[in-house]
Amino acid sequence: MSSGSTTTGIQQIHDVGAKALGWLYEHREGFRLEADPSPETGMLDRFKPLGELALIGKVIFREGVAGSQQSALAHKLLDHAWHELLGSGARLLEGQRREPLSPVPLEVYVPFRELGYRQPDLESAIRLNHRLASWAGLEVLPVRRLGLSAIERRFGVEPSVPETAALAHTWLARRAEPWTVEGHIGYDITHTVFHLTDWGEKPAGLPADIAEYLALWLPAWLDDWLDLKRWDLLGELLVVDACLPEPTLDPAAWQGFAQAQQPDGAMPVVDGMPEGDEEAVFDLVYHPTLVAAFASALAMSRALSDLSTEPAPA
Repeated sequence: MSSGSTTTGIQQIHDVGAKALGWLYEHREGFRLEADPSPETGMLDRFKPLGELALIGKVIFREGVAGSQQSALAHKLLDHAWHELLGSGARLLEGQRREPLSPVPLEVYVPFRELGYRQPDLESAIRLNHRLASWAGLEVLPVRRLGLSAIERRFGVEPSVPETAALAHTWLARRAEPWTVEGHIGYDITHTVFHLTDWGEKPAGLPADIAEYLALWLPAWLDDWLDLKRWDLLGELLVVDACLPEPTLDPAAWQGFAQAQQPDGAMPVVDGMPEGDEEAVFDLVYHPTLVAAFASALAMSRALSDLSTEPAPA
């Protein structure tokens, strides 16, 4: 690829992330918590988007590829989420006390803590509940167990199941028949990679045999999800590509992904934008828009790293 087309591709990747972050900031009120949640639904489901926001904010700051305006927006978003919505962690503590066996407060809290936000009483409650046999006995899908083991490690407690043992039961560790991949398996694949690499921070955490398997089959999966216009999953697969030892930064996939993004920065889940009231639309598109910001930051970092190691022209 010529240096000119490389520069064009990097600009496109950057623009996707900048527009996505702008939309998330403009619609920050969509990251809302219910003041008095129904006992039937509980209060923890709406915590998850805030944890995802913190994860993406951490990636943006870690990779250092965002401009000053984007960095400022990310800081404002995180401050809003932590102080205004989570009550400086008080809502997470309330959730942990209401549902002591739920790992959701831990999963949401850890990326905030890694960004410098702290709630000591919540940490004490998590450490206390972590000692229960029921915590380790929580029955979940293998990829979820891998994620819980990783988040326990990052928090500083002994994982209930060693990460290597948790990994062994995942679909990706078996390097199963690539043509059997469908939507749910696709998300299992992407999140296995996220947990193994700490959300792209440690690409070396990806075992060599898994990296080789992904390098062989990921291009076909990118083509499939691009054809299906499954933008949310395509975005996550673009993140997986950026986690590989030799990312392809697939130009066709990135072009299709960028073209699916709306002028205001929103990214639909599949095909075009959904219809409905503002809150309903937010709940449907916040995740693919977060994924767009995530994929952009990681791919930008890898692309710029590759440019810096290219030999100078003769």
